Amino acid sequence: MGLKDGIPHNIGAYMNPIAMARARGPAPNSGPTIQDYLNRPRPTWEEVKEQLEKKKKGSRALAEFEEKMNENWRKELEKHREKLLGGSESSSKKKEKKKKEKKKSNRVSKIFSFLIFFVLELFLFVI
Repeated sequence: MGLKDGIPHNIGAYMNPIAMARARGPAPNSGPTIQDYLNRPRPTWEEVKEQLEKKKKGSRALAEFEEKMNENWRKELEKHREKLLGGSESSSKKKEKKKKEKKKSNRVSKIFSFLIFFVLELFLFVI
């Protein structure tokens, strides 16, 4: 390694990275341009109205379903209230009733969960 004026001569010249980038030219496009975005196909006003109507229909079905479930819940609360306010029964009869109610509620909860899943699928399909 030789020295030239006290500086090693094997070190290359400084390259300005900004100047190098400009020399390479503009970067290649990676995706759609703003012009492409502005020129994309858009729905007509009639199509937009149809989509809004479909959304309203889906929300009506959901509202009806929720109303039905509220009615069922009120009935269940009323039964529970009557049971609490009702007279005393023998403990064996109470146990039998609890078992029957538990089986019934278990069936109802399975059906309820299936209905919720079905309605959500339907709602998402409509949207």
